[in-house]
Amino acid sequence: MEIDVNKQGEVFEHYWSKMVGAGRANEGLRAGWLEQLQQVQENCGFEYVRFHGLFHDDMFPIVEERGKLHYNWQYIDDLFDRMLDLKVKPFVELAFFPSSMAAEDSKTVFWWKAKVTPAEDSFEKWHDLVKAFTQHCVDRYGIEEVLTWYFEVWNEPNLYPFFWHGTKSQYFELYKQSAIAVKSVDKRLKVGGPSTSNFVPDARFDGEIINNEVSEAVFKVDDINKLDWHGVWIEDFLKYCKKEKLPVDFITTHPYPTDYAFNPETGKGRGLTRFVKSLKIDLEWLNKTIKESAFPNAEVHLTEWNTSPSSRDAMHDRLPSAAYIVRSNLDCIGLTNSLSFWTFTDIFEEKGGASSIFHGGFGMINFQGLVKPSYHAYRMLHQLEDEKIYKDDYLFVSKNSKTGKVAALAYNYPAEYENSVPSGTNKREEGTSKKLNFTLEGLKEGTMFKIEILDKDHGNIHNFWESMGKPEPPTREEIKIMKAYANTMKTEYVKVDKKGVLTINHEITPWSVVLIKQIN
Repeated sequence: MEIDVNKQGEVFEHYWSKMVGAGRANEGLRAGWLEQLQQVQENCGFEYVRFHGLFHDDMFPIVEERGKLHYNWQYIDDLFDRMLDLKVKPFVELAFFPSSMAAEDSKTVFWWKAKVTPAEDSFEKWHDLVKAFTQHCVDRYGIEEVLTWYFEVWNEPNLYPFFWHGTKSQYFELYKQSAIAVKSVDKRLKVGGPSTSNFVPDARFDGEIINNEVSEAVFKVDDINKLDWHGVWIEDFLKYCKKEKLPVDFITTHPYPTDYAFNPETGKGRGLTRFVKSLKIDLEWLNKTIKESAFPNAEVHLTEWNTSPSSRDAMHDRLPSAAYIVRSNLDCIGLTNSLSFWTFTDIFEEKGGASSIFHGGFGMINFQGLVKPSYHAYRMLHQLEDEKIYKDDYLFVSKNSKTGKVAALAYNYPAEYENSVPSGTNKREEGTSKKLNFTLEGLKEGTMFKIEILDKDHGNIHNFWESMGKPEPPTREEIKIMKAYANTMKTEYVKVDKKGVLTINHEITPWSVVLIKQIN
């Protein structure tokens, strides 16, 4: 296969570098969290970070002094200041209720007890809180800066009674008050929702609250990929906003490749993992739905995504997740403005602290700062250039539209696993290898290229940790050794021949990812 690097390509957006997720706002006040954020910004290029709990009590947005309640932005300011200093903007998730705003007997979620039940007067108070907060952001950071931010209303409100202990109509009212509040500060500011969870193949979310009885059919089919999947609340949300003449600058949802939003390996979600093409199919549905709505120009931001929505899925620590990340992102170019990996760090406490340094946490970096294969997937994607000149099922070639420099990314997502997304404790180190055999033509003689290979023996920190005897916890010296290993790829250098041709002939082992990058 010959690829002419001088042919006209197609400019594309690095949407995978737009945004990344984190657990909750208060975790962002820790040194380790900030150090890891700086690392992923510098090496993966992330521009925004999104997290829960901005208005939770541990950020003290409302304090009582002499019997009166006052807004207090000191903790949020500290977090936003540090993020902006690291060249990362907030993708603002407006959630959850401060105690003074929630129902007296509010349901809570997570060990840190986020309050999710509205009181009768919550919506008026919420409007005032959001307006005051937005105005404060503009006053502190300037309107030109805040115009680049996004204000997303809540998180997964369809998951009754987990993230929202109220009805669909009550969430729509919350969105209405939020949108009015944000736009009252400056109508150019961007607001959106409904921030709903993974796609479903049935009507369980059609009513005011979830009806699990109507989803029993999904457990009876031989192949869930033959079902028709659709986004949750999105059509109703768009119709409501049209009816109420509300702004929708962007649509958000969470296209995890599973059914049932939690613990897809145990309990009700067991076995309901979709195939590798599900993300593209979901995004095509979403784009069609938006184009046919009253808001055809709304941006698309997928504010959470990973191989699964379980924070105890062993695959998050392992090699196959990297191949899945690379394949999915390359397949969906042009279908979304962002696909936010959930999350960049295992400094993440929805279920509290974990008993192991590798526990299947969402993060692309673990608590000790050890980078996982998912980190390398994003680091390599970030090194692609901005113009596509070739793509097939396992190879993507790009060039810089200004300098002409070339970067290619290849991966092996074995054909044997096309019908599933990797999850669980199976390392999946087996499978069919691929032959990577192609030439780049039209290059300058003597140009050097660097080849980096992520495979089961290079950059795969979980395997290396196992070979060390699974130290728990590792000593400081062991952590240094593991950090060096985790960051070391199999590397070689190749040179363009006298005819201006670079020949690449490699065998790609299962689940490996290969970056081929021009360096001069």
